Amino acid sequence: MKRAAKNPQVELLKKKSKLSTKFLRFVALLIVVAITIFIFSIRDRIEQFSAFGYPGIFIVALLANATVFLPAPGVAVVFASGSIFNPLGVAFAAGTGGAIGELSGYLAGFSGQAVVEKTAIYDRIFPWINKYGLWTVLVLSAIPNPFFDIAGVASGIAKIPILRFLFACWIGQLIKMGLFAYAGYYSLNWIFN
Repeated sequence: MKRAAKNPQVELLKKKSKLSTKFLRFVALLIVVAITIFIFSIRDRIEQFSAFGYPGIFIVALLANATVFLPAPGVAVVFASGSIFNPLGVAFAAGTGGAIGELSGYLAGFSGQAVVEKTAIYDRIFPWINKYGLWTVLVLSAIPNPFFDIAGVASGIAKIPILRFLFACWIGQLIKMGLFAYAGYYSLNWIFN
């Protein structure tokens, strides 16, 4: 049997595709680093956004969840806002902002430059992402834990489709933010009454 000759146009397209993928991964990494540095620099003023109502709560949650491995005071603002605003509206605004903010971890994993790949917690979470996929994303985003950034990175590395990741993360964030908003509503109103 003769082997088919390689088509130079196909080979050129493959090289261009690899270069564009590497470029997109590099840009994604730069975006994640820039967002993290920006949010870390304004971390003391993030709580002021909650004065703008639901859009402010959305921004606080987005910024708090956009940092990768650096804490920001998002959940505390959601808890306090639950006693001031409608807790369901707070949950929706914070859950949506939080899910969009979590894309930074996903992009860090997608970029292929993830530092966490050599950590013990990553070695425990990545098999769950591979085996259960979006269910792992949903559960880990629904419970308060410091490991969701690693799950987002693992999802990006596993190449879970971004819209599916975003949807599962959104559902989980709605659950978590709803619990904090209603906890703030019932506990703070009970204390003050």
